[in-house]
Amino acid sequence: MSANTQATGQQPSATYQATKAAKATENSAFLKACRREPVPHTPVWFMRQAGRSLPEYHKVREGIAMLDSCMRPDLVAEITMQPVRRHDVDAAIYFSDIVVPLKAIGIDLDIKPGVGPVIANPIRTRADLAQLRDLTPEDVWYVTEAMGLLTAELGEKPLIGFAGAPFTLASYLVEGGPSRNHEHTKALMYGDPQLWADLLDRLAEITSAFLKVQIEAGASAVQLFDSWVGALAPADYRRSVMPASAKVFQAVADYGVPRIHFGVGTGELLGLMGEAGADVVGVDWRVPLDEAARRVGPGKALQGNFDPAILFSTPEAVETKAREVLDAAAGLEGHVFNLGHGVPPNTDPDALTRLVEYVHTQTAK
Repeated sequence: MSANTQATGQQPSATYQATKAAKATENSAFLKACRREPVPHTPVWFMRQAGRSLPEYHKVREGIAMLDSCMRPDLVAEITMQPVRRHDVDAAIYFSDIVVPLKAIGIDLDIKPGVGPVIANPIRTRADLAQLRDLTPEDVWYVTEAMGLLTAELGEKPLIGFAGAPFTLASYLVEGGPSRNHEHTKALMYGDPQLWADLLDRLAEITSAFLKVQIEAGASAVQLFDSWVGALAPADYRRSVMPASAKVFQAVADYGVPRIHFGVGTGELLGLMGEAGADVVGVDWRVPLDEAARRVGPGKALQGNFDPAILFSTPEAVETKAREVLDAAAGLEGHVFNLGHGVPPNTDPDALTRLVEYVHTQTAK
């Protein structure tokens, strides 16, 4: 796709690179569930399934900084495939980090172990917006190359692309790093609503471009992570955040791939998150899936929502809780089994393997 087509939002060409991957994966259990179609079994994948919980991940990452590992196609492909081989999950999720597109356009940032993304020059004024230039496919050439390697190896198994949502990216940029209370973020949002709107709009453009690159390279679905948006009240979300998220979902609508929207602590926002344009709404463990379905309303599949902390309990306790999740999901239009957040780094990988097998066995038709 040309830069001009990206900018205008015109419908993508039918000959884009992902056509072969799309045809290979269209009948997968994961995509059927996202489309709210009958499935042979409930599909399973885990957020952060590729990474810290796997010994093979630590072995290949040894001595390589996080951001560097995200820019090496061979390494990205290997790490993305590791949980697919080990757990037999129903989808792979591209190994990367939500700040990769920011790094790609020249933002001075680093991912510090034990801390997370740290921004050298936080965005606090209108002049600071100049840091945020447009993202081009050439900026993230390694994504296209890695996804080509992955779709070739995955075959009929879907690859999920992802990006950070505008609010969460803005929070990192404004705070200068992770934040518990988002003081600077909320101060800007309330104190200069026009600057805030311009910041989120620019991030929506960058995020849209990043997702388009992934879809055109073979992603069968995309997930927008709004990790920190649970810090907001519904009225603030609707007024100050939802327009930017909706812009992202609309920007990739013509590709026809399922769009997933996920946040943490977002029980009060579930309806609005679906309204923003997602086909699938991710649910953390705080709200039962049947209640989440009531809040989201008809016409959406749900994803979730096993509490990741229970993975540290006994196998019997894990099965009991998994059964509760499946029972709550019994009446849903579509359900993708997942955790209510990412895989904790100290998780026993065998607990995940057993959980996948349990869900597959219990839901086989």
